[in-house]
Amino acid sequence: MPVLREKFKNGKIIALHIENHSHNGDYAENIGAENAAICSVERSEISKFLEKEVPEIDIDRIRIIEWRPSLNYYGEAYVSLLSQVVEFLKRTGAGKRTTAVFGKRWIRNFFKNLERISKTTLYRQTNLPVIVTGSGPSLEQAIPVIAGMQKNFLIIAASSSVMALSVRGIKADIVITTDGGNWALKHLIRRHDAVLAANLCAALPSQTNNSPFLIINDGSFWQSVVLRELAIPSVIIPQMGTVSATAVELAMILSSGNIYLAGMDFSNSGIRTHVKPYAFDSIFFGKANRFLPVYTTSFTRSGLLKEGGSMNIYASWFKDQSSSWQKHGERIFSLTDSKIFKKAAPETTAGTKNLDEIFNIVNVKENPALFYQRGINALSSAMNDPKFADNLKKELTSLLFTETKNEATEQEILREITKNREQ
Repeated sequence: MPVLREKFKNGKIIALHIENHSHNGDYAENIGAENAAICSVERSEISKFLEKEVPEIDIDRIRIIEWRPSLNYYGEAYVSLLSQVVEFLKRTGAGKRTTAVFGKRWIRNFFKNLERISKTTLYRQTNLPVIVTGSGPSLEQAIPVIAGMQKNFLIIAASSSVMALSVRGIKADIVITTDGGNWALKHLIRRHDAVLAANLCAALPSQTNNSPFLIINDGSFWQSVVLRELAIPSVIIPQMGTVSATAVELAMILSSGNIYLAGMDFSNSGIRTHVKPYAFDSIFFGKANRFLPVYTTSFTRSGLLKEGGSMNIYASWFKDQSSSWQKHGERIFSLTDSKIFKKAAPETTAGTKNLDEIFNIVNVKENPALFYQRGINALSSAMNDPKFADNLKKELTSLLFTETKNEATEQEILREITKNREQ
């Protein structure tokens, strides 16, 4: 360690131990002012520690230095720890690349969607069991079970799964979306009267204008400043990278009952990547011809998804997070075969749900057209407050300027938000 300190004087050294060597019994101990160590190999603790301690720099500059004698001594425990670190770096790198691509769009969507809000949703926690649906092929196996339970279960559906549910007569109580890409619009073009749980950075079509919003605040300071100024209620759920994880977190907030997952495959079923029907089916069939049949497109798409590695990253994150979720009681199960969660049949003794007891829909009293300017004014005031300025500028700079600036001024940030909105 002294050699590393000498060589990397301005860097941060994070030491991970298989065993707890701290004298006070804590999981982590400081090694100098700019260094940290952890002494636990529990998956959830490692992930949380790294999220807290890894500096917010270019992920490509982080290097793993192994002490190979540990492999001979600890064997599988050492390999497990190393794999957790590697998966964390992959996930963090993917998140950073996503921010670089979508940062400006997220902010543009946020202020655009503020002007869509005519109804907001307040909630009261229930003890009803919850079914959470993703759009993996295995959802089809679970649909008969869901159809028989829908009167007794709260149903939270990822927007990509709504079409498959609705054509089979299943109505979601909550439709959830967090995706900022324009392709996500196709999942929401059908009008529905469900509560729309949405991060305002998501891409939302005009069909959602009259939906009752349950706004998801990802906990970033800039979002909190604006929503607080506008007195718009929200539920705080940090960014998860996949809407499926956000949906599970929302289910845990809304209910103390058991949670059953369906359609969360994180893998292909042959050349099938999603449940049928799926919003993108019309695109695939519309482009099909005798030289490019649908099966060829599906085969190519499934291969690209495998090569991209995003499904593996999501599956790894779920595996890490599942142990943390289960600490609150073993109440998360799968309706289909799953490598991560235990398969279980849903209980049949649940009471009939009454959504009026869970949700309170409130009309927005103020003119949403004024929200943009009020939000900008709130950000400007916060950036002039020494208590908030540094954190707020740092957040907005990383979204608006990506690689071009390390820290922008208040004027540059506000100018970029205005220009970005007009694009």
